[in-house]
Amino acid sequence: MPRQKTSDISVMKLKKKKANIKASLILYAMIAPAVILLFIFHYIPIYGIVIAFMRFTPFKGVSGSPWVGLDNFRYFLTDAKYWSVMKNTVILSFYDLIFGFTAPIIFALLANEIVGKKFKRTMQTVSYLPNFLSWVVVAGIFRSILSPGTGLVNMVLSQVFGMDPIYFMARADIFRGILVVAEIWKGVGWGAILYFSVIASIDMELYEAAIIDGANRIKQTIYVTLPGLYPIIVLLLLFRIAGIFSVGFDRVFNMQSPLVYSVTDVISTYIYRLGLEQAQFSLTTAIGLTQSILGFTLLRSANWLSGRFAGLGLY
Repeated sequence: MPRQKTSDISVMKLKKKKANIKASLILYAMIAPAVILLFIFHYIPIYGIVIAFMRFTPFKGVSGSPWVGLDNFRYFLTDAKYWSVMKNTVILSFYDLIFGFTAPIIFALLANEIVGKKFKRTMQTVSYLPNFLSWVVVAGIFRSILSPGTGLVNMVLSQVFGMDPIYFMARADIFRGILVVAEIWKGVGWGAILYFSVIASIDMELYEAAIIDGANRIKQTIYVTLPGLYPIIVLLLLFRIAGIFSVGFDRVFNMQSPLVYSVTDVISTYIYRLGLEQAQFSLTTAIGLTQSILGFTLLRSANWLSGRFAGLGLY
């Protein structure tokens, strides 16, 4: 009898499991296209990593290209040009982390203090708009504004302060700052959307309790709003840290010129010139693989530190 009861229970569990699967078929069908696309465009191309260990040529293909082991890795790791590009990438990423990451947080906190709802919503909507402009358009806008002849900035400097025209887009000493400003102008509104939604979800009773305790607006921001934003800030910071070696290609490529290559040539633009212009596919794949490994290592390390000291993490 005990064995029969156990068998009956197993059969019932199996029937229940089959019923749950059948009831979820619609959900599986809905998610199937996304899973298929993810597999086709993200997992199958992983096979291409093998060309990092080859002297690959398109005419011979993967099967016909000779294996060279770690020669491609040795080549770029001993190349002074690569380390110059790596330095530029890290410096620009550091500037983006310090200024570009904090700008949406500050913007969201300031916008939260606006009393008029209509003006607040209008300002938020207007701040989103630059995100929908391509970097080609943004680069054109900045070149026009900073032009030494007809640019608005140089006109103000000349007429108000009597200064000579400054060739902003050709000055290596200030061009990184221009890239950071362009990134902030384009993405600050869009980047603040998550912070706006989190702020809106904070319990109003916390603010009421803070007011009763005599907290002014600044103290309410410090002791109520910022703690509410803390989890999302940590999460986004981890992603930022993981992308230190991955400065966006579009921004740098569309705004840079040969005059400022010394400070703006980053890994993505370096790979573009080697891969597409010089057809060194194996070398660029090796660089990209190294870049991905470094990013993954940073993500794991930052996540471990965050979990150890802040009690928060991705997993």
